[in-house]
Amino acid sequence: MRLWHQHLLSSLPKSQLLAQWRELNSIFVKEDRHILINYIYNYPKDDLFAYTQLVLLEMRKRNINIRTVDKMEKHFEGRSYKTLANPFEHHHTKEYLEICYFNLKEKFMRGQKDFNTEQYESLMSVYKKQT
Repeated sequence: MRLWHQHLLSSLPKSQLLAQWRELNSIFVKEDRHILINYIYNYPKDDLFAYTQLVLLEMRKRNINIRTVDKMEKHFEGRSYKTLANPFEHHHTKEYLEICYFNLKEKFMRGQKDFNTEQYESLMSVYKKQT
């Protein structure tokens, strides 16, 4: 379980983006605890809301059908949330960007089926731009 660095969302293979949505939905329902995401509970819900909006935006850009948002709506109901430019800013650092980048690089190197050279080059470009 991982929340990918926000700057890499546009470069994620479709399978990773879909998995990100599933993981978010699991957080919405169960408030999962996992060593790679526990940090999110130290932030205001504004951060999770803003991050979720970034994931949804990327899914819409790719014309990925989002079947349901009811879990998300229930999780965030009852108050308004701030729009944040950098959700989880003290965790989603350059170091975390590097961790995520190398995780994705390995997936490409190992031949992940939905991760082609063009996507990998996009990933490298985003990474170099941010570091």
